[in-house]
Amino acid sequence: MMEKVQAPNLRPNFAESVLRFYSDGFSNHTTGFLGLKKRGHGNRSWIKIDKDGNSKVLELDKATIMRHCSLPARDLRLLDPLFIYPSTILGREKAIVVSLEQIRCIITAEEVVVMNSLDGCVVQYESELCKRLQASKDETDDLPFEFRALELALELTCMSLDAQVKELNNEIYPVLDELASSISTLNLERVRRFKGHLLTLTQRVQKVRDEIEHLMDDDGDMAEMYLTEKKQRYEGYSSSEPIAYPEISSGLILDEPRSISKSAPTSPVGEASASRKLQRAFSSIVCPTKHGSLLSSSSGGENIDQLEMLLEAYFVAIDSTLSKLSSLKEYIDDTEDLINIKLGNVQNQLIQFELLLTAATFVVTIFAVVTAIFGMNFESAVFDYPSAFNWVLVASFVFCTCLYFTFLFYFRHKKLFPL
Repeated sequence: MMEKVQAPNLRPNFAESVLRFYSDGFSNHTTGFLGLKKRGHGNRSWIKIDKDGNSKVLELDKATIMRHCSLPARDLRLLDPLFIYPSTILGREKAIVVSLEQIRCIITAEEVVVMNSLDGCVVQYESELCKRLQASKDETDDLPFEFRALELALELTCMSLDAQVKELNNEIYPVLDELASSISTLNLERVRRFKGHLLTLTQRVQKVRDEIEHLMDDDGDMAEMYLTEKKQRYEGYSSSEPIAYPEISSGLILDEPRSISKSAPTSPVGEASASRKLQRAFSSIVCPTKHGSLLSSSSGGENIDQLEMLLEAYFVAIDSTLSKLSSLKEYIDDTEDLINIKLGNVQNQLIQFELLLTAATFVVTIFAVVTAIFGMNFESAVFDYPSAFNWVLVASFVFCTCLYFTFLFYFRHKKLFPL
């Protein structure tokens, strides 16, 4: 009697492998998301420069910067080196966000926070700002701290762009002169590469110019940048002694002070004036919106001539750089027009030569037809005279020559080419 062989049960092993696969996959995806989250909120190296010119390297994350400077996340994206944004200057409640070429920083009333980088502009900005602040530590300066930091950023940006324009001028003018004298594929390729660089540089300079012009045209944005003045006004409201009032129309209820008796008489006129004063104080301190900030800065920031003159000076400088780029572009366009004229002249010469060659071919074809006719095997009285064929050849040659010169005079009459 044969024994029944039982097949091994593979179902538990299969179920275990499936569970292990899904658990490993879920853990890998979870680890990946955690890694992305960690990278998104990781610390970055910043350089902090205070009013005395002391610099310090800090490792801060975005959340800390946002809380310290009261900035939204979209403003910090302008400072992220992983993103490419055009040059921008933004005035916020407690800070000025500056993104000018390689200089990306946050300017407050007491410090400057710069994105740490090995770029030459960033290193120069840090060293020059520390040097100027330390040199003017014991001296009184008309410009507040935030404007001195902003001025240096504008100065280095304008100098960097102007230096790039000068370097491009020194490189492209010899190439254009060489291309005008001898047209070759190598010179055309070099000019094409320089022209692309010129267009990119023009866009960068144009964006900086437009940003400065936008600030100069908007008094509200310029008033927002008086950070030191707003900070002093805020500290003045904070240090003033609070006055107790039973109720304010906006809904704020304050506790009555213990030193004042409940039965003491109060003046309704004084109460109303004090209530209005406290309302103005709260409207300028409590409201963190841009509208409230504009109201708080408009009283002391109406005289914005100081910042406007600062921006106007660098607007003139960047406009001069843009004019150099415009002149260079015009020179390139003039060179291209000259090259097109030369190429058109060469093409006309080729067409003239082709026209002369076609006329000569037509005349020779007529002479060949005459000789071909007499080369046929047919009877004619002309063959009875040995010198008759020579006279036919001479007559055909004279006729073809006259016909060719007739073509030339016709071309001259039509002014197809000078003769």
